[in-house]
Amino acid sequence: MQTENKYIGDEKMQKMLEHYKCETPLEVIKMRFAGAICSPNLDLRPADVIASFWPQGQSPRLQTKEEADLFFKFFMGLWDSIFNAVKSNNLKLDKIHKQDLSYYCERRFAEVEQGYVEGFWGGRQDLKIPSYLAETIDSLSELAELYISMAQKINNGGNLQEIKKALLSTDKMVEKTFTFIIENSVLPRIESLRRTVN
Repeated sequence: MQTENKYIGDEKMQKMLEHYKCETPLEVIKMRFAGAICSPNLDLRPADVIASFWPQGQSPRLQTKEEADLFFKFFMGLWDSIFNAVKSNNLKLDKIHKQDLSYYCERRFAEVEQGYVEGFWGGRQDLKIPSYLAETIDSLSELAELYISMAQKINNGGNLQEIKKALLSTDKMVEKTFTFIIENSVLPRIESLRRTVN
């Protein structure tokens, strides 16, 4: 099925986020979309997820129908792009080009915990899900915590080469966990998860 909204690309999306004073980083937005797509909460709508990128009551005021259409079209282009990554079971963490390892740890924590895990729960902690899935999501939160403890090691003068290796290894475990969730919980019902902005 051809996606109707084409993603405008990271650079243009970043400019749009700045224009609307969105402080949620793009990589967190991508992962929150991924978590929401994988979520068993079928009441979760893309519009709710988009609203969560701003503090409560501070979503942008869209002045015209044209502006609103464009706003949601850009976000849904990204949603469809992430949906396709999930559908092909090829969900990856964002590439980080900055060499600062402490920054790397902070970004990874945000991507995994505030992005994927938060998107998966979609504001509800009472979702009825199989215990294996709950444990798998909990393990993602534990992996996210590892990034924080590695940031502390960096700040305490730990061995940067060892920490870098541990970071890459944690990234791989996170991505393997995504693969496991998608394979076992998402792909069997993937077509029912295709959502529109309404």
